[in-house]
Amino acid sequence: MAQSPRITHLEWGEVRAEGLVPARDLKLWPGGGRAWDWRETGTHHVPGIQVADVKELLENGARTLILTRGMQLVLQTCPETLEYLSAQSVRVHVAETNEASRVYNELAKQGEAVGGLFHSTC
Repeated sequence: MAQSPRITHLEWGEVRAEGLVPARDLKLWPGGGRAWDWRETGTHHVPGIQVADVKELLENGARTLILTRGMQLVLQTCPETLEYLSAQSVRVHVAETNEASRVYNELAKQGEAVGGLFHSTC
C-alpha cells in the first residue's frame, strides 16, 4: 500500500503536503490527496464534517482518519459521521489542526494507512 503523504507546512490559511499543491484545506489518504472543497458536499462549520466528506478517504485505502477542528476549534463533526466510521471499524482522531497534523504525520511515518481532513483556519 502507498504511504500517506506527510504534512510539510501548516499555517493559518495554508496546508502543504508532500507532492501536493498547497491549499487552504486538504484531504489526504494513502498515496495522495487533494484540496478539500467544502462546497462539494455542502459542509459548514456546524454541523460539520459529513459522511460524504470522509468517503473518499476510505475509498482510497485509509483505515485511520484524522479529522481536524480548525485552528480555533470551530469546525464540528456530525455525530452521524462518527457513527458511520465506527460501523466501518475505522479508527478516528478528532483534534485541533496543529495537534491533528502531528498525530497524522506520526502515523504516516509509521506506515499506517492514515487519511485526514485538514482545515487550516478557524
